Amino acid sequence: MSRLLIACLAVLVSILLSPPAPAQQSTDKVWIQIEAKPNLAEAEDRAAAWTAMFDNVQGYFLGSGWHVIALGPFDRDEAALRLAGLLRENLVPADSFISDGRTHRAAFWPVGAPLADPAADPAADPGTDPAAPLAEATPVPEPAPTPALPDETTEQARQSESLLSQADRELLQTALKWFGHYDSSIDGAFGRGTRASMADWQSAMGYEPTGILTSFQRDTLVANYQAEQAALGLATITEPEAGIEVTLPTALVAFDHYEPPFVHFVARDGSDALRVTLISQPGDQAALYGLYDMLQTLQIMPTTGPRERGERSFTLRGDSADLSSQAYAELSRGMIKGWIVTWSPTADLPIDRILGAVEASFRPIGDRALDPGIVPMDGGTRAGLLSGLEVRKPRLTRSGFFVDAQGNVLTTADAVDHCSRITLDGTTEARVTLADPAAGIALLAPATPVSPPGSAEFQLAPDRIGSEIAVSGYSYGDALPAPVLTFGTLEAAEGLSGETGVKRLALAALPGDAGGPVLDNTGAVLGLLLPASDDPARVLPEGVAFAATGPAIAAALQARGVTLAQAARQGALPPEDLARAAGRMTVLVSCWE
Repeated sequence: MSRLLIACLAVLVSILLSPPAPAQQSTDKVWIQIEAKPNLAEAEDRAAAWTAMFDNVQGYFLGSGWHVIALGPFDRDEAALRLAGLLRENLVPADSFISDGRTHRAAFWPVGAPLADPAADPAADPGTDPAAPLAEATPVPEPAPTPALPDETTEQARQSESLLSQADRELLQTALKWFGHYDSSIDGAFGRGTRASMADWQSAMGYEPTGILTSFQRDTLVANYQAEQAALGLATITEPEAGIEVTLPTALVAFDHYEPPFVHFVARDGSDALRVTLISQPGDQAALYGLYDMLQTLQIMPTTGPRERGERSFTLRGDSADLSSQAYAELSRGMIKGWIVTWSPTADLPIDRILGAVEASFRPIGDRALDPGIVPMDGGTRAGLLSGLEVRKPRLTRSGFFVDAQGNVLTTADAVDHCSRITLDGTTEARVTLADPAAGIALLAPATPVSPPGSAEFQLAPDRIGSEIAVSGYSYGDALPAPVLTFGTLEAAEGLSGETGVKRLALAALPGDAGGPVLDNTGAVLGLLLPASDDPARVLPEGVAFAATGPAIAAALQARGVTLAQAARQGALPPEDLARAAGRMTVLVSCWE
């Protein structure tokens, strides 16, 4: 029995000491894996393309049936430096990594390397005639599968792991978190969560998922992490003027300029692929909430995305086909500090890792916020801009007016046509509850409750032709904080061709006035100003305008359960009182793309 045991041990030792099969790569060298393809033809095409750029392209079959394309082999230190440089110059995909080659089987590239793919079709071999009998085909030798030999046993891995310092253990957790396998705190404790993340990483890399990293695997994980760190140039930036400390990808962005309350970092290559903006200003909760509203008006913040505002901080996210942006700001000790990261979704950027680095490292420091006097700005510089960031403009603006105490707003039908969203006075979201293109009117309901300062009272009695009227409207959009009162005359109670439901006015109105209330001198509403005709075949003289009549509006709204209040006013109002009464009911209606 002892002789049998000795013989078995001798065989085992000889197996362990025997050199690996030719398809098995040595652990003395490593490769930079840049791509993987599921079939041979596609892999060969990609390998040929990479060979035009690099002279050390290698291609290998994997036991899983996939085909990997790699650069190498290299020494480990050389591979880490080379990968960092290639990533920094965007010469290889962002998910390239260092591989020990233990999963490599037969080589398929360069051309002429022995090809032994168990799944390969003999007809794909240009040296084989597909019509020839199988007996005459030259068989391709298939190497016997050789299991990968671990650089350490599980017990040895445990022993080497026990010698790690606290900093080494935290570094491993940081690297696992960087690659998306670990989402808990960095504490150096290898508990159940850390073990599960190690197993996930091992599976992703083609290793046996033991949950215990060998020395070689730990080195590979850290080397790949450090290579990506080097490629992004992640470094802690301290902005003493802004009072902010944060980690930024300095290989991709660089400081550009101050424009309070912002510090701008732009892409080093001059593109719009990535931009970072730091926020720093004095303020209280009202200022924080104002900043929250203001950021949503900027071009860099798409309207689609989650928003969350708390008492002391807020988070914004906006995504569109060609632009994404994420912002955060917090209030502490009378100062508002935060950041905005803006990027192109089509750019090949590890944006989740960049955002993770910014979020994890952001820290207000010191007791100062960005001084508005650090950069002189005249009125012309500020016009159309908000601290260097372009403000999003609506597709068009029209006027409207409150028709009841619930905040329903009457406006023109064209104001709500082809709008992705509609706002009242620039902030309150509204939805369309009635659109009547024939009458030229639309009814809007605010998405959140509002308390109108005033609402319309309609004059439904017969009109007095030739009487003075006034239109209250946002003639210049949001350029002015209040509506403009434009005076004119009621010319007729019908259209030019005798149409009913409209009034003809002598009025020098602007496009923004459309949708505003037409008032008599008592402040009663006679109708709604319609937009000018865009018929190129009929151009009317200057000063001819039309309005939807009160009875036509009342009939359209009655179907929606809205009853118009009737006026019982007596006596003309002074112009200033008329403007004040009109201003309380008039609303800026904005249509956004």
